[in-house]
Amino acid sequence: MAKESIVREKAFSFAIKIVKLYQFLSTEKKEFVLSKQILRSGTSIGANIEEADGAISKKEFSNKISIATKEARETSYWLRLLEATGFIEKHLFETVVFDCEELYNLLFAIIRTTRIKN
Repeated sequence: MAKESIVREKAFSFAIKIVKLYQFLSTEKKEFVLSKQILRSGTSIGANIEEADGAISKKEFSNKISIATKEARETSYWLRLLEATGFIEKHLFETVVFDCEELYNLLFAIIRTTRIKN
């Protein structure tokens, strides 16, 4: 299985977790601002990977993967902020941030590989 396929699957699974986290934050915690931010950035990772898969050039592919990588960093920030402000418990934070960091590392490896090949 190609790395891009693995990263697509992981990003999709991660997006599902983010949607469920958003639902929890908005219904249980009545938190609407940070929850929308994490919903946007956390689901954008996979959307940009999908766009990269449809790229018509290596440059376009690299740009979309770079955006996905930046969205993963932003999502990690929102997760840290949600945990630090008590909106999510430490065990939930650790699980989701681990997945986010794993995605970031995979995406960064793809960027590095793509740039070496150019």
